[in-house]
Amino acid sequence: MVDLSGKVVVITGGARGLGAAAAQAVVDGGGTVLITDVLEEEGAATAAKLGDAAHFLRHDVTSEADWETVLAYAVDTFGRLDGLVNNAGIATGQFLEHESVEHFRRVVEINLVGVFIGIKAAAAHLRAGGGGSIVNISSAAGLTGLPLTAGYGASKWGVRGLSKIGAVELAEARIRVNSVHPGMTLTPMTAPVGIQAGEGNFPGAPLGRVGAPEEIAAAVAFLLCDASSYMTGAELAVDGGWTAGPTVRALTGR
Repeated sequence: MVDLSGKVVVITGGARGLGAAAAQAVVDGGGTVLITDVLEEEGAATAAKLGDAAHFLRHDVTSEADWETVLAYAVDTFGRLDGLVNNAGIATGQFLEHESVEHFRRVVEINLVGVFIGIKAAAAHLRAGGGGSIVNISSAAGLTGLPLTAGYGASKWGVRGLSKIGAVELAEARIRVNSVHPGMTLTPMTAPVGIQAGEGNFPGAPLGRVGAPEEIAAAVAFLLCDASSYMTGAELAVDGGWTAGPTVRALTGR
């Protein structure tokens, strides 16, 4: 179902975690991927692991100049651009009363402004190629109010809204824009909170466990491929039912 043969995709924050899993999914689907990140050693290692179908560039998503360099490299090297995954981001874990203004601004700059610049910069290249797909990684924290996520949650709500605006404005160019909303997923960014893989490890979600990066990546790959050609402006929750409502276990005891 997921056929990305011949497609060229840029994935930000692709050195590890969800981004690396998404890069693997693109390559597995027959596509070519340009991984970008500020983590140079890890990014280069991830690209090398994926083989000739993957390249890496250092990239600060808050820099317009870096975006121009990355997208020009993709088009010059691979001949086209078909997809963009705005995945780069940082998290926060404190009550809003305790979060500094400086840190709040930094989170929003990377998580939201970086996505805005990416959409803006990629649009012309996608338009020139006849269209394409932009997938913005939001969060379950962009679907509901979660404590301890002041800057993070605000930025992810912003990504959700920006995705819908992009979907409406870019549809005439056959550029689709969708958002993915992962729940608690075991990655290097979330590992410090003490979550573990396996059944029964996350009773807050009806499915009772945290997600794996590959499960989020499968949703991303679907939105990148032509099988999702009638989807734009959608918000796809991949969260084990976390944002669907009160957990089944809490209500039934099972």
